[in-house]
Amino acid sequence: MNIKELAERLGLEEDEYLELIELFIDTGSADLERFRAAIEDGDGEEAAQAVHSLKGASGNLGLMDIYDLARESEEKARSNSLDGLGESLEILRQKLDALSEAARK
Repeated sequence: MNIKELAERLGLEEDEYLELIELFIDTGSADLERFRAAIEDGDGEEAAQAVHSLKGASGNLGLMDIYDLARESEEKARSNSLDGLGESLEILRQKLDALSEAARK
């Protein structure tokens, strides 16, 4: 993941983009926790809302791999099909962790 390139695509300085990434990681972690709890509770609507927030923020930052998975997860949750969303949650968490690692370099 090339942070400098992502920043340039959005017309931002690298340090400005990194500040947004830090905020995204913080809010994204909270969204993933809401997503996890909603999956455990069998609440498709709450799961969809939690992952919708992650989808929007990741799209705005040009993080298309996170965006695509969040979009797919939101669609499943909205149709109340929670099967497989636990796996999606783990992949999203791994991607957020990888982003956090890349932002520290």
